[in-house]
Amino acid sequence: MAASAWELSTLAYVVAAIGAILFAATVANVLRTLVIPGGYVTRTSRLIDRVVIYVYHFFTKYSRQYARKNSILASQPAANLFLTLTSWMLTFLIATTLLLAPNGHSTYDNFREAGASLLTLGFVTTNSLWATTVDFLAGFTGLIIVALQIAYLPTLYSAYNRRETEVTLLNVRAGNPAWGPEVLRRSRIGAVMDELPIIYLAWERWAAELAESHVSYPTLLRFRSPGSGTSWITSLLAVMDAAAMHLALSPSEAPMQARLVVQAGYGALRQIGRALRVNFNEDPRPDSEISVSFDDFANAVELLRRADFPIERTTEEAYRHFVGWRVNYEEVVFKLAYAIDAIPAPWAGPRRWKAVEIDFPTVVNRTPERPEG
Repeated sequence: MAASAWELSTLAYVVAAIGAILFAATVANVLRTLVIPGGYVTRTSRLIDRVVIYVYHFFTKYSRQYARKNSILASQPAANLFLTLTSWMLTFLIATTLLLAPNGHSTYDNFREAGASLLTLGFVTTNSLWATTVDFLAGFTGLIIVALQIAYLPTLYSAYNRRETEVTLLNVRAGNPAWGPEVLRRSRIGAVMDELPIIYLAWERWAAELAESHVSYPTLLRFRSPGSGTSWITSLLAVMDAAAMHLALSPSEAPMQARLVVQAGYGALRQIGRALRVNFNEDPRPDSEISVSFDDFANAVELLRRADFPIERTTEEAYRHFVGWRVNYEEVVFKLAYAIDAIPAPWAGPRRWKAVEIDFPTVVNRTPERPEG
């Protein structure tokens, strides 16, 4: 009997040691997700993200209306956050139950005590030094998790609001959905060519903040824009395409900010891609192929020519320079846009959906002379 009791005691401390390791690993997971900046996406976060993606795509795959898909996918970040918090609490509950194994109580009794301590209910306690220590640790952990989550949400929404301000402002300059050549065309039609350097500068700073916030808090990637026709990644692509076309067509007229916004844009996207472990070519050749064909580029150039946009190079020569710029960001943009199910847009790559109907609202230009538009 003595040997049997010794074996049971040893087993209980082994179980408690396993619980301690699980508890410490979960604490590290929480700190990496909510506290420590640097863009480390934990395995738990990736697993939860994959599960949520699978569930959402299962329920949206039969819908042919993009607006309906977009409204459903808008709740995806909330589901990610809820499941993440739930997984942490369940893991702490299991770890605390294991830590209480030396009490000598049944697993059910340890489970009740762990839950009461973790949720700070306190209706079950054991009068021993070890159990009291574990109960205090569990109660402290429960409070800290809730406090961190409460502080985490305002940080997310603050970064989200700052991101969406520039995206919304771009709508009147880039169309809906945003398209790079349209930025240049509307700048010429509105006789506001002088505003292009200001737009490039604003988006250069926006890209720098995007890299800092979205790498530190990858959940922001799944926060969708309020309008069904906008997305942060297609808007950034439109600005970079506009700057690349500006540099390719009118090198002497293009401001320095055009070059800087392209570099800042693909630098931010590459940082995000590395954080999410997206595979892409870090050093593409400037003569690599891109998805925008020469004919598509030529049609865009003709659109700008009709708007009297200043063009210095031939279409063939400009296309070679445009390719040299776009190869730096096209691959990573396409993979990120595909991963987050961004709104389909011109020159923005493929999406998961097939045969999806996208009905963007048409803005009618009504004037006193032509009230019908």
